Amino acid sequence: MTAIRCIGVDKCGYCIDACSLDRDIFLVEDHKVTGINREACTNCLKCVDACPSNALKVWGQIMKVKDVMQVVLADSEFYQKSGGGVTLSGGEVTVQWEFALELLKACKKALLHTCVETAMYCRPEILEALYPYVDLVLTDIKHMNTDKHREYNGTDNQLILQNIIKTAEMEMPLVIRVPVVPGHNDDEENIRATALFIANQLNNRVKQVQLLPYRPLGEEKYKSLDLVYPMGNFTVPERRTWEQNIKHLTEIMKEYGVPAIAGASGKIG
Repeated sequence: MTAIRCIGVDKCGYCIDACSLDRDIFLVEDHKVTGINREACTNCLKCVDACPSNALKVWGQIMKVKDVMQVVLADSEFYQKSGGGVTLSGGEVTVQWEFALELLKACKKALLHTCVETAMYCRPEILEALYPYVDLVLTDIKHMNTDKHREYNGTDNQLILQNIIKTAEMEMPLVIRVPVVPGHNDDEENIRATALFIANQLNNRVKQVQLLPYRPLGEEKYKSLDLVYPMGNFTVPERRTWEQNIKHLTEIMKEYGVPAIAGASGKIG
């Protein structure tokens, strides 16, 4: 639910009219729908179809491989002209790895370039099953200190780092991203530890290392699901400040021979 987009039940009210349940299922403040009583909602989605302002939306849907491929192949001409392809992102790809595997097989059968973006917090055999059908792998290193990683992410980083090493050993084309969050992982000690890991444990066998600024991209989704956004109290620094910081951290990584860039721009070598 994105309340800021709601036209107002006094001016519109199509969602309430479409709902087959009691109108009290909608939470209304200042004539605007701000939420839904999810315990009473049956997920019929009639309100979503009726909403003219996209204030109500569905996050995700159940699809079969053939359904996804129909969407994918609609843009095949664009892939041919741009040199692009299909990226399986998330959520987390490896949570539904059997579906991802069949989808990747279908993409390769259609001669499409494939990319998988994964946190790598999964059993190594899952990655081994997917990789024969993958042309490029994207993953994150969020923090090298296992205790800090557990504090910020809910689990340690050992399995993730082991899978990254395994991926490099398999000579998979690999791009590593470091989401730079001020006050969390942007200290020089962590950046140098990350660079040392890439240089020594991976022998710099990566296509690129991207240092990315923190962006609260999940905030809207959390609000629409009536969930508390974990980083809601975090203040994003001014653009000039974080740009200078990321450029500085990028230069530190380059001292170790790491092919680091500031941001996601730039051709992947």
